[in-house]
Amino acid sequence: MKVVITGAAGFLGLGIAKILIERDEVESLVLFDAAIPNALPDDRFEAVTGDIADREQVFALIDRDDIVVFHLASVVSAGGELDFDLAMRVNLDGGRNVLEALRARVGAPKVVFASSLAVFGGTDMPDAVTDMTRVVPQTTYGATKAITELLVNDYTRKGFIDGRTARLPTVIIRPGQPNAAASGFASGIFREPLAGKEHVLPVGLDTKMMVIGYRAAVAGLIGLLDADADDLGRDRVIGLPNNVYSVAEMIAALEAVAEARGIDLGPITPAPDPAVEAIVTSWPQAMDDTRARKLGLPGDESLNAIIEEYLEDFGRVKL
Repeated sequence: MKVVITGAAGFLGLGIAKILIERDEVESLVLFDAAIPNALPDDRFEAVTGDIADREQVFALIDRDDIVVFHLASVVSAGGELDFDLAMRVNLDGGRNVLEALRARVGAPKVVFASSLAVFGGTDMPDAVTDMTRVVPQTTYGATKAITELLVNDYTRKGFIDGRTARLPTVIIRPGQPNAAASGFASGIFREPLAGKEHVLPVGLDTKMMVIGYRAAVAGLIGLLDADADDLGRDRVIGLPNNVYSVAEMIAALEAVAEARGIDLGPITPAPDPAVEAIVTSWPQAMDDTRARKLGLPGDESLNAIIEEYLEDFGRVKL
């Protein structure tokens, strides 16, 4: 079996790759992204750089019938608001390229698509949403995710693919440098102070975020790959397990872990950003994860546990 991970340079893609490469049935594992780190964590990975919107290149990657694709490639929320055309080209055209390449194969290859809670929004959105709540995205990013969710369902209905969509809450704690995601501050609250650096906080302390730890996110994406098709049913969109915390609660958990470990934290400096606040406050406060739990997809024990996992896997990363 060949596995292709698009958008693979991110830590979710690398996390998936590290687990799947150990499976006996995986003969080839390709990491595809616009840029790939020079030093990969495993020499069994094949790195391919390119453009997800390049139809010919995507078809060349998806070149076997016994193939599985994790489609993670995406322009993120704030980036999509700044460049509409780029978001459409990467998120929408790129997604179509992946689906069409899979459709061209014999059988119904599996694809796991990483969607987002950003598909929800609007003034009439309930505080708690379910997998069946109407999607009314308030960003271009969310709109492209919602469209691709529908395409995955329809390509599956037609028998072209065996699609599985994960609606991801905000994933924390992302290592490395900050990205253009509006939700990026939810990782920066932890990452920068743990590295002894200042974090500039763009939202208020009472802002609430629906989150999932990165270990649980990786396990959830792989769990969707392994799930029985009959258990998924006709609607292939699954909201992953999640918890909701205020920014104040995040900071309190960070301080508790730092005190227990004897870590001197960098400062957190409030600097409200109306554009970021407008995006993140358009998202729901809770997402029902009953279907995900029934499938055995894991959640997080606590916010403190997520911080401890980050320190265990990445340490106090220098930024």
